[in-house]
Amino acid sequence: MSEQAVLVGGWTAYHKLTAEDQAVFDQALKGFVGVQYVPFEVCTQVVAGTNYRFKCKSTVPLAKPIHGEAVVQIFPPSPRSDLVAGQGGEGERSQAVGPNNQQ
Repeated sequence: MSEQAVLVGGWTAYHKLTAEDQAVFDQALKGFVGVQYVPFEVCTQVVAGTNYRFKCKSTVPLAKPIHGEAVVQIFPPSPRSDLVAGQGGEGERSQAVGPNNQQ
């Protein structure tokens, strides 16, 4: 098995973002206010669609900004979200995972 081989449902290794990865990130966080996230690596998981984990530089915009790193997970709606309990096809879900909000 090569290093690039991934088990079905498993996550890939982190790698630099492609233009498509950046577009997914930008769309999911469009209109988001508060902490600023700048992604620098991503890994993906293919299940009923593609899920994303972005490693990001983060900045809390205060008088004295707080800088750090966070993982932002994005779960785009499944093509058959009508069949998945709890996913009424409402759109992308995202969450930040970091030191203060670990998963």
